[in-house]
Amino acid sequence: MFISTAYAQEQAAGAAGGGLLEMFLPLILIFAIFYFLLIRPQQKRQKAHQAKLAASRRGDKVVLGGGMLGTVTKVQDENEIVVKIAENVEVKVLKHTLMDVVSKTEPAKDAPPQPANESGEEKKSLIGTLFGKKK
Repeated sequence: MFISTAYAQEQAAGAAGGGLLEMFLPLILIFAIFYFLLIRPQQKRQKAHQAKLAASRRGDKVVLGGGMLGTVTKVQDENEIVVKIAENVEVKVLKHTLMDVVSKTEPAKDAPPQPANESGEEKKSLIGTLFGKKK
C-alpha cells in the first residue's frame, strides 16, 4: 500500500528485462549442442574420407563419381590418377571425384604388419563377448 508506483514499476522492469546474457544463453546452448552432436562428427568423417582418398595407390579398387567401379593403374600426381574401368579402357580422373576406395592393396613388403591393438589381439565388444561365437 505504501510502496510508490515508481518503485514498483522499476522492480517489474528489472525482473522482466533480465539481461543480455540471459536472453542469448539458450541460443548459445543450442548452437553448442548442434556443434558437438552434428557439425564436429561430420567434420571428422569428412577428414577421414579425404585421407582415405588421398592414400589411394596402384591396385586399389575405387568407386568413381558416376558409380563406376575401377582399379587404379597409375597415380600421376597428388591430384590425378588413371583408373582402368574395363579391358583396354583407362580413364584419367581427379582424386577428389572418387567416391570411395572399395579395397586396398597389400602394404609394401618392407613395412611391418600392424597389429589390431597393442597386444595384437582382436578387439571384442561387450555384446560380442556375451553373445559371440565360440571358437
